[in-house]
Amino acid sequence: MTKHILISGASVAGPALAFWLHRHGFRATVVERAPSLREGGYKVDIRGVAVDVVRRMGLLERVHAASTDMRGAAFVDKRGKQVATLDADTFGFRHGDDTEILRGDLAKILYDATREHTEYVFGDWITGLDQGPGGVEVTFAHGAPRRFDLVVGADGLHSGVRALAFGPEEDFLRRFDAYISISTVPNTFELDRWELLHSAAPGKMVNVYSTARAEDAKAAFWFSAPPLTYDRRDVESQKDLVAGQFAGLGWEVSALLDAMREAGDFYFDPVCQIVMDHLSTGRVTLLGDAGYCASPASGQGTSLALAGAYVLAGELAASTDFAVALSRYEAEMRPFIEKNQALAKTALRGIIPQSRAFAWFNTRMIKLMPYLPGRNRVLEQMARPIREAANALVLKEFTSPDDMNDPFTTSRDAGQTTRPARGTTRTSCTSPKARP
Repeated sequence: MTKHILISGASVAGPALAFWLHRHGFRATVVERAPSLREGGYKVDIRGVAVDVVRRMGLLERVHAASTDMRGAAFVDKRGKQVATLDADTFGFRHGDDTEILRGDLAKILYDATREHTEYVFGDWITGLDQGPGGVEVTFAHGAPRRFDLVVGADGLHSGVRALAFGPEEDFLRRFDAYISISTVPNTFELDRWELLHSAAPGKMVNVYSTARAEDAKAAFWFSAPPLTYDRRDVESQKDLVAGQFAGLGWEVSALLDAMREAGDFYFDPVCQIVMDHLSTGRVTLLGDAGYCASPASGQGTSLALAGAYVLAGELAASTDFAVALSRYEAEMRPFIEKNQALAKTALRGIIPQSRAFAWFNTRMIKLMPYLPGRNRVLEQMARPIREAANALVLKEFTSPDDMNDPFTTSRDAGQTTRPARGTTRTSCTSPKARP
């Protein structure tokens, strides 16, 4: 009989898992705190083995069609003069079919590929997990309690599932003493698939870009700082915090800060990682940033989520014992996770130069790159750690076992009087607007 799995989070990891669970014959329900699908967002990379995952999903053509199609990037000084430029693939260290896409566009592609066979519940979230020998009793902020065979936390860096099942976030947080803020701003620079980078001061970097098919632009503020105290739900105070860090700096920073204050999709978080000894406890497991956030500095979070979804669903299908399946999922992913998390610390030094001398050296090297002897060899050496990490997983060919009489108990939804018919999406609109 069909096993029923609850997934918390409808960004990338959750819908990707729902896709593969359906492929292997499971039922999936996805619960998302936001009142609707989160579209837009910042640009993310799909590299290496994750490209193969998307290809196996039959979605690679759609992903490529929705790519950012960036042409290049330029470093600018305080007067706005371009002091060094790079083409997009060199700047992003992309190779072969590696691609870049807005996070929200990828989420929409995955949602569209799963909505016909997956129950989506928006505007609600998990408030309690009670594990028993036959399943997990789950309580929600708004919906009636329900019973599932397995619960997967795919709800990001600040995972509620992780907090309920494993403990406080601080127990698993590895800080880099750095922060990032991203907002949609008017495209006053008239950028056409181009981005600008400005080292505003030691420990502070500003990045502005506009992607294909976008009328507006994104502004990212990166800065180094010791651990800051702030309310994660208070967006206005976070805007004040970012503005205070960049106040009085040159170039177009002041105008970008003004635009940031008007943005409706403001994002702010520490640059950090989630490092856990175990990804599963009983019938609860973690996927993507919830279990192994590599930080935006690594550029590998999306690839980890896509690969993790493939492996988790495959191992659940390949074993008649869910505990064995979860153990194999973790064993398979662990080297891949560690390899990709190791990229972040080195990458962050390049993203946020800590001195004017280092910033000058970086831009000087980029400016001279076309004229350096052995240029291709130098670029290959720079790209090798990223390429090796992106391909540090061999995808298995998974098949479901013939014997479906496994330790999962077919769930009955406690308190649910009706079940959405196949091909429908249940949406709850009782939740207040979630934080972007």
